[in-house]
This record gives sequence, C-alpha cells and structure tokens, in this order.
Amino acid sequence: MIKITDQYFWNFVFLSFFGFLLIMATIILDTESRIPLSELSKFDLAVIILASWRLTRLFTSDITTKFFREQFYDLKKTARTITLEKPPTGPRRTILDIILSPWSFGIGMTALVTFCYLISAYTVYVLLLLALSGLVALLEVCTQYLTAKGKEE
Repeated sequence: MIKITDQYFWNFVFLSFFGFLLIMATIILDTESRIPLSELSKFDLAVIILASWRLTRLFTSDITTKFFREQFYDLKKTARTITLEKPPTGPRRTILDIILSPWSFGIGMTALVTFCYLISAYTVYVLLLLALSGLVALLEVCTQYLTAKGKEE
C-alpha cells in the first residue's frame, strides 16, 4: 500500500528550491567564474572532493556541530528526562532528514563548495584547509585501522 503524507510536499519544496539554486549558480558561474569548469585540474578536483567530504562529515555526524542538528528536533519532556525526537511532519522534519543523510547533504555541500571554489579566490584557502583536514582525518582512520589490526595479530 502506498503511504501518502504531507511530508512529500515539503520534500518537493526543498528539492525545487535546491534545483532553483543550482540553476542560479550555473547562470552566475557562466559569467563570473574565476576558473572555467573545463580548466579544473586534478588538484582542484581533489580539493573540492576532500573539502566537500569534510564539510559533509562535519555537519552530518561530528560532535562539534551537534548543537546545529539539535535545532531541528522536537523537545519532549518526560518525568525524569528531556529527549529529542524527530518532528513527525513539516519543514523541520525535511531539513533534519537532509542533514542526517550524508548522501543528500553531500550533494548540497559539493554544490556549495564547487560554487565557492569557482567564484572567488578568497575561498580557496578555507577550502584547502578543509581538504587537508579531510586528508588528515582519512590518514588518522587508516592509522587506527592498521594499529587495531596489528594488535589482533
């Protein structure tokens, strides 16, 4: 049985808004880009990929941005505790669903990072910093994996 909710409306609204932003970004980049898309080097792509990955991880699952994610939950008070619950419907539910999904949030972050990288030289330092921190995070995870694997043997 197909379940129809009003949440489909909010999903459509946010998807349409994202599509509109992509169209506007394309129009702006067509005339204002500092680097044509066709001239991106492998280094540029690596910076964009790693910075997008780092920002996605930062907002979807990092403890330091938990305060941001919690703004979209409903606060439920019980006799002894306070808990956070997903709103059953509405725009806050859609925003929370997007933020908690690295797949959905990653598309938006990659679009934003690419736009910023192509539009202004001032963002390159920040994005390079994010890319390098993403690379460091990958190296740290690999180191922890190898250390744990070495202890098993």
